[in-house]
Amino acid sequence: MNLSASTNYLTPSGKEEPWRFTPMTRLGGLHDASTKAISSVSLEFNQKISGVTFQKIAAKELPASYVSTDEITARVRNTVSEIAVLKVEKNVELAQPLILKRKTSGAPELSRTVISLEQNARASVIIENSGAATLGEEIEINLAPGSALNFITLQEWNKDAIHLAQHHAVLGRDSQFNSYTISIGGSLVRILPTVEYSGPGASAELFGLYFATDGQHLEHRIHVDHNVANAKSRVNYKGALAGEKARTVWFGDVYIRKIAEGTDTYELNRNLLLTDGARADSVPNLEIETGEIVGAGHASTTGRFDDEQLFYLCSRGISPEVARRLVIRGFFNEIVSKLSNEEIEERLMNRIDLELGMVGK
Repeated sequence: MNLSASTNYLTPSGKEEPWRFTPMTRLGGLHDASTKAISSVSLEFNQKISGVTFQKIAAKELPASYVSTDEITARVRNTVSEIAVLKVEKNVELAQPLILKRKTSGAPELSRTVISLEQNARASVIIENSGAATLGEEIEINLAPGSALNFITLQEWNKDAIHLAQHHAVLGRDSQFNSYTISIGGSLVRILPTVEYSGPGASAELFGLYFATDGQHLEHRIHVDHNVANAKSRVNYKGALAGEKARTVWFGDVYIRKIAEGTDTYELNRNLLLTDGARADSVPNLEIETGEIVGAGHASTTGRFDDEQLFYLCSRGISPEVARRLVIRGFFNEIVSKLSNEEIEERLMNRIDLELGMVGK
């Protein structure tokens, strides 16, 4: 069904379940079909690698391969005239990551990108988001049978940036999808990492890290649809908050359909409150329609900074500022170390150190 961007019900009011945690007045009009937004291909790819193509094509030439209920995604599909397509050819195995860098004007923009790995292809894709932005986007990922993708998105936006996105992966038979969503910048960031399967034997591992400071709203809504038999998923997101009105929202939803026998899934979210005035909402959900599964579970924890840890480090001659940074680095290390990219790992931790040092100033 082609939903018109001008249709009233595409403009959420904030009372709808998917939007009830989101401050609607801070969305820069991206959710409102009456607000003008330009069609943009804002990702740039400048590498020349055998077996890899990047092109811009008319949006009508490549319709979406899945159904989305997200209003921002619907608006993107009905607005963009051109999309970016990154493709890795059959049997190509890449040692170096493919890096796409975002260039936005700061004005309201809508963008759509499609990433495809053909059969038995293996690659890592890094998307670097930085600078000013008011961006609504859809990223569609299609993995053919036997392919494997490490997908890293870095939200290192300026303080006033607004970013609303859906990142949806469709996993073919025996494919492997590893997703890393890192959000440490922006005024408001709301990302929907979603997964479905098109063949058995596929596996998805979704990792996330977010760090919110004064006034930031960082929201991540994960949905894994186990719609085939014998597939696996793991979700592990960690967040830290420091500063007045720092706010994070994590929503994890795993749906195991009746036909999805042999499913193996687990989701986990941990939050660390570093100061008073910060708030973390964590809502794990698990819906199971069949008892013939390998395993399914979820867990969520939110706790305050451990003063005993800080005291222990300070008693060893470490200053409180350095001790706090060490504790936070240790908390995030489980996720950051999985990136297997020393340059990015150190850059992210330095940014977190900087943000922490600016809290309350």
